[in-house]
Order: sequence, then structure tokens, then C-alpha cells
Amino acid sequence: MIILASGSPRREELLKKICTDFEVHVSEAEEFTDAATPAELAVENAVLKARAVAKDFPNDTIIAADTIVTLNGKIFGKPHDFDDACTMLHELADKVHKVITGLAVIKGDNIRTAAEETEVHFGEMTDEEIANYVRTGEPMDKSGSYALQGGMAPYVKKINGDWSNVVGLPLYRLRKILQTL
Repeated sequence: MIILASGSPRREELLKKICTDFEVHVSEAEEFTDAATPAELAVENAVLKARAVAKDFPNDTIIAADTIVTLNGKIFGKPHDFDDACTMLHELADKVHKVITGLAVIKGDNIRTAAEETEVHFGEMTDEEIANYVRTGEPMDKSGSYALQGGMAPYVKKINGDWSNVVGLPLYRLRKILQTL
């Protein structure tokens, strides 16, 4: 059995595109907040999540992911409140930032990890546009305070890389990892 170690409905939707027979078991792992690089942080957190679920399902294939947003080395997590979300979006507006997803796949004693990186180019956003978007509530549980597939779509000028990575689960990379197990 394949188990997705995530409560993210976006990751569940994406995984259905390559695998229809899986279960969801949310990991309760305490995440790291610091690492040498953003990619290492994302991978370390994905491994923590996968291992936490693998303890209960040692014979299954566990998939875990952790997505972070970075700009000039600064990591943008999930916003704490309305003002925090607005501040993040102001910082990201009219700039190019990176979305990094760490993947961890565990099957028995085998563990495969990867980090996928995608550049996202935001266009200009007015204060009013940012506030209106944040008022929808959509950004409140998202790294970087936005959903590419949601209300932020009209402000994305360009993407370099895997769009599914920005949503939270890089499907091509995951498919290649699953093929190796």
C-alpha cells in the first residue's frame, strides 16, 4: 500500500494523478526550522514526516513532502495572521522567488530523497489586491502565503520548472523515485 504522510488536500489531489490506490495518514512529526540550505531543510522535514508514519506502517511505501518558499535566502513559511500574509506577499511582489519541495519516500529499509526547485515570477500587486486576496483566507495555510492554483494565479508572470512542485508535490520527480523502489 502507498501512504501519503500529509493532510494537504492539494498533495492528495496531485498524487491521484499518478496513483489512485493510496491512503492518507497525517504525520505529527515536529519539523526542523533550520538547516544549512533551504533544500536541506525541506528534505529533512520530509524525512521526519515519512519516518513518523513509517513506524506505524513498516511494510508500506510512505510518501512525504515539505514545501518552502525562499527569496534571497529568506524562508517564507505559513503566515501567522492577516498582517504577516500581507507582508510576505509585499516582499514577493514583482520579484522572482524559489519554491523548494523536499521529498522522502520510504519502503522498508530503503529511503529515497530529493529536492525539487521551481522559480516563480510574480508581477506587480497593489496593496488593495494583496489585502483582498488575503481576506479570502486562502493564503493562511500556505508557505509564502499563496496558492498558485488559486487566487494568486493572475499575478504569476512566469514559472521556470515543475508547476506541481509549487502546488506541493513534484509529480515527475516523485514518479521517478517510485520507479526506483
